[in-house]
Amino acid sequence: MFAVLKTGGKQYKVQSGDVLRVEKLAVAAGETIQFNEILMVGSTVGAPLVAGAGVQAEVIDQIKGEKLINFVKRRRKHSSKRTKGHRQQLTLLRITDILETGADASGVKAAIGASLARKEAHGSGAPAAPKAAAAAAGADDLKLLSGVGPALEKKLHAAGVTSFAQVAAWTEADVEEFGEKLSFKGRIEREGWIDQAKALAK
Repeated sequence: MFAVLKTGGKQYKVQSGDVLRVEKLAVAAGETIQFNEILMVGSTVGAPLVAGAGVQAEVIDQIKGEKLINFVKRRRKHSSKRTKGHRQQLTLLRITDILETGADASGVKAAIGASLARKEAHGSGAPAAPKAAAAAAGADDLKLLSGVGPALEKKLHAAGVTSFAQVAAWTEADVEEFGEKLSFKGRIEREGWIDQAKALAK
């Protein structure tokens, strides 16, 4: 079975076992991540996304692409030329699993582009509303968790957290990571999100 996923503004047709180079993601080698923007799975075509579908992958390494040379020479101007080199930052992945349904309850870390992660860390703008709305389609009402308002719910959706089951499955490392990401450090344990999420997910 194959799937078509979207990341970094590009679309990739993948199947289990494929090795893929995508624009840099905010992940470390050895991590397992999940792509939630799935345009097609097998014969199912999304409108625009396939609800509940996901593609999981193992991060092999952070690499750089081939060097691209940009040479500019201007005629009729003596010694007017410029040479610039560029190597694109990439993430090397191995596709491990394609989920037709239930991806929103898998608890696997969502794949986030490095540029988006930097913007969130520096507070320089929220993700585009249409993307957040698409991610939130069919999601649980996370505002039922203590201390979560509309703004924090949007941040959770942007980070790929859309269900109580995902929060209930968080490990200590996840709690620390999301505490930093959401500027909510220490309060996740104090507010008791995981226990609340377990009760609400039933």
